[in-house]
Order: sequence, then structure tokens, then C-alpha cells
Amino acid sequence: MILEAGDILVRRGLVNQAQMEESRAAMNGGGILESVVQKGFIKEDIALKAIAEELGIDYIDLREANVDLSLLQSFPQKLIYRHAIFPVKKEGRRVYVATSNPLDLYPLDEAAAALHCAVVPLVAEKIEIAKLVKKHLGVGSETVEGLMAARSDEDDEIELLEKFEADGSELSEQAQEASVVRLVNEILVEAIDARASDVHIESQAGGIVVRYRIDGILQTQPVPPEINRFQAAIISRLKIMAKLNIAEKRLPQDGRIKLRVHGREIDIRVSVIPMIHGESLVMRILDKGAMKFDLRSLGMGEETYRQFSELIRIPHGIILVTGPTGSGKTTTLYSSLLEIRSSENKIITTEDPVEYQLDGINQIQVHPKIGLTFAASLRSILRHDPDIVLIGEIRDAETAENAIQASLTGHTVFSTLHTNDAAGSFTRIIDMGIEPFLVASTVEGIMAQRLVRRLCPQCKKPYHPTRDELPRDFPWEQLDGKPLYMPEGCRVCRGLGYSGRFGIYELLITNEEIRQLAHDRSSSFEIKKLGLKHGMLTLRMDAFRKVLEGTTSMDEVLRATKGDNIG
Repeated sequence: MILEAGDILVRRGLVNQAQMEESRAAMNGGGILESVVQKGFIKEDIALKAIAEELGIDYIDLREANVDLSLLQSFPQKLIYRHAIFPVKKEGRRVYVATSNPLDLYPLDEAAAALHCAVVPLVAEKIEIAKLVKKHLGVGSETVEGLMAARSDEDDEIELLEKFEADGSELSEQAQEASVVRLVNEILVEAIDARASDVHIESQAGGIVVRYRIDGILQTQPVPPEINRFQAAIISRLKIMAKLNIAEKRLPQDGRIKLRVHGREIDIRVSVIPMIHGESLVMRILDKGAMKFDLRSLGMGEETYRQFSELIRIPHGIILVTGPTGSGKTTTLYSSLLEIRSSENKIITTEDPVEYQLDGINQIQVHPKIGLTFAASLRSILRHDPDIVLIGEIRDAETAENAIQASLTGHTVFSTLHTNDAAGSFTRIIDMGIEPFLVASTVEGIMAQRLVRRLCPQCKKPYHPTRDELPRDFPWEQLDGKPLYMPEGCRVCRGLGYSGRFGIYELLITNEEIRQLAHDRSSSFEIKKLGLKHGMLTLRMDAFRKVLEGTTSMDEVLRATKGDNIG
């Protein structure tokens, strides 16, 4: 069978004999077609179309096909998992089945015997068949069936970068079973492939629920009901990988897993909390290989980028980035540091935790339990002759005082605050107990930000809204008859209508008038009004600009921002 597929491709001139021999030598448990495609000698769809034409079989694009899911109820699922086939439609006494290997007749014959009817092959791409399996049978469904032997060659998808030891208990032994290991690996790989930032494995009354946070929105993943009997083993496996105590089920625990997936290093923060129906687990995925810290590509408008680029190059003073958890503050700060990094300056950071390791930058992980807090580490940093300091977060008066002292002694200090807008940062620090004149004289600029989802460029749909469909503060005069865009969904964006995220920004540059307001303990409302007078764009205004540009939707703006009450 392998030779027939190779002969077809050579005979049709799609690959030459030398390429075929090279592909044969590189075969590692798969077929010749898989090897030829992996070598890049031919695209899979072109090869499959040629083989289908040679055999007189129809080719089907599963991305466009209407699949009759009712056939799954009677179709033997073990054949789906073992042989990567999927039932597509039924016509009379014939069931049409998608396969990426039409030369392998055994699974088709076995399906025909089980269904008591004729089975007709349709040729389809292997990856599209795999997507159907995951979508309709659930993440990890293959492992639940216990079909490890058939695809054991995929076990090396995940490589643990740190060794761990099991304690030899019965629960530990269950967690190390091949089927459980494979199931956990499948959940992690699927999350990474889907660009998820977090994985939630929740213990609920009805069983286990798996949710991925993709582009800031939680999405429930389909899982087979049989996965519930693996619930304890799944949690235990992940706790072992994170070097946590699997016997402790009454107290919260935090750990870390280091992996290599698809050749990329992945850092996973693990949080386990006991709930009333059992332990629930959340994993924060930090994909080091996928992260790019480039200030220009974060979504700032040209004028905002120009002003912020000048601000981060000041010789001394405090620069704050504000926003809620998950608003991209760390990415903005890291991108800023990398933009100004050079051999002529020394940059030291103190973080909790150190999310990404940056070349050429000295990073400190704080440990509050042993007394190494932000404030304590900052005191030591200043004896280490830095030029630029990054404090992960100003949480208390002591840290704020040390940051101000650092700026007064000639250092540039970057940090974050949890405030709703830029102007509120002044009142927040003053409320910590810092003298207003110190805050006014040291804070040079504040960037407030949020993240919104980017409309999928492949399927975004234009529309012309009426005035009643838009918020009252929308700049209607700027629309000028142009269309806005809404999400629709396609195979590129997995039917979501969105692909990726970018920032919306509110940059408040501190001038003498704003310093005077801060010194006089004026309200954040007054500071905001003065900032607008000097050309500041609020988060809402910047978001509306992105809507007018067609990069995000009105729904995203309403989700991420609230109206500006500026009178």
C-alpha cells in the first residue's frame, strides 16, 4: 500500500524519484504520504486529490462540507480513533466516510460489517478529520477509549523540562497510567494550539468541565462524559507535574510546570483550590516562543506611540501603566524595556512572578514569605547601580515611597497600578499616604490600557448602523457614511469572528498644570478634564477610533470600556 501511494505521486510527476527515496528514508512510523508532506515536497491536499483521482474516489473539503453528526451514534468510534476516519453522510444503504488513507481498506471493511451496509470512502485531509474528532467527540476522547497503542508515536508531543518524583501511592500510580498521561497531554496541546492563555479544569456537580480562555473570553470545550471517571487522576497528574502534594486536598496550592511543546518552551503556572465538588485547577499558559515584545505592534495610534516612546526615554521619574489583571500591562512594560535596552544602561526588574525572561535585563523574583518584597528588593536594587528599574506593582505605601525615592535620586522607574483610568493613579498613590507634592513632582506619565479582540480579517462583515444602534457618545460625525464591521466566523478563526487581541490606550502626560492639580489633591475627574483639554484620548475614544478603522467591533468596545462622564 505504501508503494502504491508513492507510485501514484511519482507517476503523475508531483514528486520525483529522489524526493520519494528521501521521504522513505525519513519515515518514522507514518506512511509515505505523511513523510512526503512533512518534507515539504508537496501539499497534502494536492497529493490526496491526485490519489483520489487515480483511484476514482471523490475528494471532500471537510471545512465546507455538511457533516451528518447523527451517524456518530451508530458508527464504531474505535475506528475513528485508530484509523482517523469520520462518517460524513448517508445516502440510502451507503455511508460515506472521510479518510486520509483510501488505500487502507481494512477500517472501511470493518465499518461496513458493523453497520451492515456499504461504506464508500471520501478522501480528506488528516488534519481536518482530526478537527472534526476534537470538535464533536471532545478533547481527550481518544484517550478515554484507551487506544494508546495505535498512536503512541505522538506521546513525544510534550516534553517535561523538569523531573518529578511520584510518591508511590495508589492515587499517584493511577495518575501515571498511560491513558491519563495521554489525556492530560491532549488537553494541554489542544489549549496551546488554540492560543489559550488559561485552562480551567473545574469540578462541578455534573462532573468535570474544561474551559479555555482564548483572547480573554472563556470557552467551554466539549469533553466525553466518560472523562468524569478520570477526574481525580487528571488533577493528580497535573499536581505531580507541578510538584504539588497530591495527598493535600483541603488547602489551595500553587505550582509550576515547564514543558516543551512543538519545539517551543512553555511555562505553566498551576493553581489548585478545593471546591465543594472536588478540586478545581487553573493553569496560566506562558508561551515563550509565541510572545513578541514589540512596542510598535501593540496597537497604539501613531501619536500615542510617539508620545509614549519619548516618555520612556526620560532620564528620571516614574512611568505608570494601569489597568485590571489581564489588560496587557506586563507586555507593554516588557516591550518598553526592550525598546530602550542598550549596552550603555543597566535595567533591573523586581516581579511577582517573573513571567518571561528577557535577554540583557536583570530580573528578580520576589518572595514575600522570606521577606523579599517589592519594597525590600527595591532597596537592594538601588545599591546595585541601575539606570532603569521596573517594579512589578506598587501595592503599598512602602513600595510607593521607595519608588519615589528612586526617581528622586536619578533613576527611571516603571511600575503598574490597578486603577480604572490614568487620572485615578494620582489619587490612588496619595491615598496610600504619600505626600501629594512628591507624587506631583515624580510621576511623569501614566498609560491606562485594556485589551480588545481583533476582528478576523478573513470574515469580518461590513454593516451600516443607524444612530440608535450606536452609543450616545460615539463620534457619529466621523462615520461619514463609512461601514462598521461585525464578527461573522470562519474556519480561520474557528468560527469566533475574532483572531488575537490588541490594546486600546489612554496616555496622560504630566505637565505643570496637572502637577498643580495633583499637588492640590484635586479629584481624578478634574485631572482627567485637564488631560482632555491638552489632547489626551480616553480609552473609550481610542476604542471608537479602532472601530472606525475596522479592526474591532462595537460589542468589544462596550465590553471593555464605559462611557466618559466629562460634562
